[in-house]
Amino acid sequence: QVQLVQSGGGLVQAGGSLRLSCTGSGRTVSTYAMGWFRQVPGKERTFVACMRGSDTDIYYGDFVKGRFIISRDKAKDTVYLQMDNLNSEDTAVYYCAASYRGPFYESSSYDWWGQGTQVTVYS
Repeated sequence: QVQLVQSGGGLVQAGGSLRLSCTGSGRTVSTYAMGWFRQVPGKERTFVACMRGSDTDIYYGDFVKGRFIISRDKAKDTVYLQMDNLNSEDTAVYYCAASYRGPFYESSSYDWWGQGTQVTVYS
């Protein structure tokens, strides 16, 4: 059973940075594709980023535009989302997720989810 525990997030001023963490329950980030999604009330979850087999097999949502970086530490079984130059449109609940099947930009492909963490960007 895969369990994902998220940390990070919070309140940040526009232009600032945050780093989200997502820790698995054992060899998770080495075994599965890891994704980040975000959701605002009343809308579906939006693809943010994913990392598949290798550390260079990475994809981002179109809106990221070089501002976010997904990475992982296999020894810590943790995947990160570094978010820079945040703006108010980045305000959302962010979720990490694990999957063994694609397409990895679709939330329906993911079987295990973190608890979510709120990111609020103020001007």
